[in-house]
Amino acid sequence: MSNIFIQLLLIGLVSGVAGGMFGIGGGAIMIPAMVLVIGLDQKLATGTSVAAQILPIGILAALVYHRNGNLNIKYALIIAVGLIVGNFFGALFANQPFISSEFMKKLYGIFVLMIVFVIYYQIE
Repeated sequence: MSNIFIQLLLIGLVSGVAGGMFGIGGGAIMIPAMVLVIGLDQKLATGTSVAAQILPIGILAALVYHRNGNLNIKYALIIAVGLIVGNFFGALFANQPFISSEFMKKLYGIFVLMIVFVIYYQIE
């Protein structure tokens, strides 16, 4: 097997485990890994992450949560509508000619720092 194949498989595996454990979008792991480990351009990594998540990747994890009474299907469907619309407008914005990959990296860094800030203050 090629090195890139194994790297991509590991990125998917780690992202899947984090998504199943924490409910975070796999993109939070996949995108930086594709940029830093594989050397993809920021926009290419983002597009690849979105495409990887199109399939119903969460179906098995959702079944486990549902069996254990930890899933509100109505809420999930409402959130899914927001995700569909939000992904569309996010993609439109990110792919504007005046939005550079370097700017996207900075926005992503700010986004991750905001997550860290929110989690830090939830713990205290």
